[in-house]
Amino acid sequence: MIKMKDVADRAGVSISSVSLVLSGRAKGRINPELAEEIRRIADELGYRPNQLARSLRTRQTHTIGLVADQVATVAFAGQMIAGAQHAAHRRGYLVMLIDTAGDADAQVPATRALLQRDIDGLILASDFHQEVEVPPVPDDMPVALLDGRPADPSAPTLEWVVPDEEKGSYQGTMRLLSAGHRRIAFVTVPGSSYPIATRLRRRGYEAALEESGTAVDPGLIVPAADPGTAAGVAVARRILARPDRPTAVFCFSDQIAFGFFQVAAELGLRIPQDLSVLGFDDQRFIAEALSPGLTTIKLPHRVMGEWAAERILDRLAADEPEARPAFRGYRVPCPLVERGSIAPPGAG
Repeated sequence: MIKMKDVADRAGVSISSVSLVLSGRAKGRINPELAEEIRRIADELGYRPNQLARSLRTRQTHTIGLVADQVATVAFAGQMIAGAQHAAHRRGYLVMLIDTAGDADAQVPATRALLQRDIDGLILASDFHQEVEVPPVPDDMPVALLDGRPADPSAPTLEWVVPDEEKGSYQGTMRLLSAGHRRIAFVTVPGSSYPIATRLRRRGYEAALEESGTAVDPGLIVPAADPGTAAGVAVARRILARPDRPTAVFCFSDQIAFGFFQVAAELGLRIPQDLSVLGFDDQRFIAEALSPGLTTIKLPHRVMGEWAAERILDRLAADEPEARPAFRGYRVPCPLVERGSIAPPGAG
């Protein structure tokens, strides 16, 4: 049986160094390159720590619970889970997942079930940016909200991470403005469905217009029934039938943008020569399949998942509660992904 000493001997380090790395407590203590080499050697030798013995010794199970609200069943949002799992595995932790399938009443029993399995920390993941009611958890339990912020702003014991949708929308609108567009339609969705995202994306759009000296035209802010493709087709038919149709369209979602591609083809309009289209989300199975490819703003789900898990692990790695990092929220940048759907007006 391979022992920790075998890993230490192969790596040329002490047993305590190997223990720190494989227990996820190496951050700030062991050089990252050396820590990665120790993990590689442990994998190569097939070393597996005695989890039960370690749990009894450290009073930790090295397990993070993750309660997901439809995230596991939404293809592109599932990258949040992948990011959390990657960060946890890198530091010797396991992620235990329960998906509530959109049932808000299931969150409390799901959390209780994970707590009964002695998880060390908890991540609550949402499938879109929203306010989250946090279920009862022990006071010393590290908790992170993934794609959500606490409904109670005074909650003192939470980490939370969300996409910076306002800045992403601002940058996307500036991209259209820099291409020479001034009549830029903004296709939004009902605020009752996605109140935070709707507000932030519109705010970024309007801020970019105002900064460029372009008046915000309320007639160019048009609601779609929902973020789906069928709703995109319906709103595209209204907008593109106007005699003074816009030269560019900024869509709340890639699915709505897909609807504009369909209607533009019906009307004989070329993208991007006759109409520039910008999406939001970076659903690659849509954005890369369209011709030309859809330029869009990426929701950084994987990065957000990694961030949430890392904050939990940082808190667990602190030896003393008073040494633990302060709780905080973080907005992850939403990068612009250039493909081929934006060109200067009248480029053809």
